[in-house]
Amino acid sequence: MSDTIFITGLVTHARHGVMEHETKVGQRFVIDLELSIDLSESSHSDRLSDTVSYASVVETATAAFTDTNYKLLERAAGAVSDAIFATFPRVDAVKVTVHKPHAPIAEIFEDVGVVLMRTRPSP
Repeated sequence: MSDTIFITGLVTHARHGVMEHETKVGQRFVIDLELSIDLSESSHSDRLSDTVSYASVVETATAAFTDTNYKLLERAAGAVSDAIFATFPRVDAVKVTVHKPHAPIAEIFEDVGVVLMRTRPSP
């Protein structure tokens, strides 16, 4: 069974990047999350304790993404996936998409970013 909780369009300001002005001023990032989780229990019980709180996921992801300045989006996205696994034992896999719509690229573009798909590490 593969159930999914998703959160899209989470907008946050952070100071990630390799250029000096990116780490000084920062910029807007957009994060999309997909959590693979068995929702069979919560779909019958109607209890929050049988699933994960969307608000708690947003809080965890935002803190992991903004608390440290990273050079690479890959590392920032990895920090988000690590924090989700550490905080929510019910989550089996996570897909983290980070959009950097104002990346310092000298061409016209709509969006750039990374997508990480991770499964919970075996104990």
